[in-house]
Amino acid sequence: MRFLDKLKTKNIQFGVIGLGYVGLPLAVEVAKVGISVTGIEVDKEKVRKVNEGHNYIGDVKDEDLKHVVEKGLLHATLDFSVIRDLDVVSICVPTPLNKLKDPDMSFITSALEKIVDHLHKDLVVILESTTYPGTTREYMLPKLEESNLKCGKDFYLAFSPERVDPGNPVYLTKNTPKVLGGVSPACTEHAQAVYEQIFETIVPVSSAEAAEMAKLLENTFRMINIGLVNELAIMCDRLGVDVWEVIDAAATKPFGFMKFYPGPGLGGHCIPIDPHYLSWKMKTLNYKTKFIDLAAEVNTAMPEYVVHTLIEGLNLHTKALRNSNILILGMAYKNDIDDLRESPAFDVFKLLEEKGATVSYHDPYCPKFSWNGDYVESLPLDKELLNSMDAVVITTAHRSVDYQFVVDHSKLVIDSRNATKGLKNTEGKVLRMGGGRTLDE
Repeated sequence: MRFLDKLKTKNIQFGVIGLGYVGLPLAVEVAKVGISVTGIEVDKEKVRKVNEGHNYIGDVKDEDLKHVVEKGLLHATLDFSVIRDLDVVSICVPTPLNKLKDPDMSFITSALEKIVDHLHKDLVVILESTTYPGTTREYMLPKLEESNLKCGKDFYLAFSPERVDPGNPVYLTKNTPKVLGGVSPACTEHAQAVYEQIFETIVPVSSAEAAEMAKLLENTFRMINIGLVNELAIMCDRLGVDVWEVIDAAATKPFGFMKFYPGPGLGGHCIPIDPHYLSWKMKTLNYKTKFIDLAAEVNTAMPEYVVHTLIEGLNLHTKALRNSNILILGMAYKNDIDDLRESPAFDVFKLLEEKGATVSYHDPYCPKFSWNGDYVESLPLDKELLNSMDAVVITTAHRSVDYQFVVDHSKLVIDSRNATKGLKNTEGKVLRMGGGRTLDE
């Protein structure tokens, strides 16, 4: 039976390589529509947890994972040879940058090699990992066709970027529109036929390159605009103007403006990383991405600006940073999630230690993290802890934290997220980054 005929009855075997923040939500959504899914992982612990129905991703409901596992619609394995029995395989592996901020293709390469080993007729291969324009056609296609199978005829290859927004209560995997582009019309047709079974809205584009570029545009747009408001925060501090008030006032315009807020830097798996893929690709074409490079420069410097703000606050309290006890409030890269990837709080943490401070942290979502070969644990947020600190630095504004309690029992609060705006008893002790550079009066 040909692939499209099998798909009509959902009589297909779907594979997901990589069961992380992207792969596991995808695997669960596929299984929920009645398609059998095999998750392929190199992490034994993830395989064990999935097969036992134990969830480890915040955007997946515990009951959803348990249900599809118990029904036999989802199982995980370390064995890549199962690819020979699959009809579709989606690649959801990490795509980090190396120390030179060049693309690290090792995870995609490893997954691709395993697919090549077990490639067969009618297999649909969909890359979801964010990467540079041209990866699907220029990098993956030649390797797959080394099998002597013809793309668009014997197998099908497409790119469909993940659009996961961790912690978003409205837009989840299923109802976020899915951009998709194949390396040929037949490839787009086959990939679209699969994903129409899973997602509410499919947005087909003319090529894999267009789909790759669309994802990079989304996150480059955010990165550049965040860089703009970060620089605006610095300017407002020097002007004695509250940047948060300025942004909210500008946002009352019903057209032509979109709110972005400043912060201690960029975090997460996309915005700090993805624009560099585009920048790297354009370097190979002898083109300099000026906006991207400038925004990266501003955003990368924000942890230092937070520390500089802290030093100013301590000075106003006649206290040096060296030998001070500092509490970082929030290690996750954004509020109300446990995701630590690329969090700017780590940069603040490191800078403070380098300058001789004793640094602790509290984060209700992140009980511990690895640091210099050891683990640092979140401390309970109580009066004793706050009273013992020379300053508290708010790097992530989790909504479950009582910031009035923090202000009431702290000597000095450096607020990089505007979490203390409008609170009582802030006089002489709260310094809001972008708030005009004076202790709240």
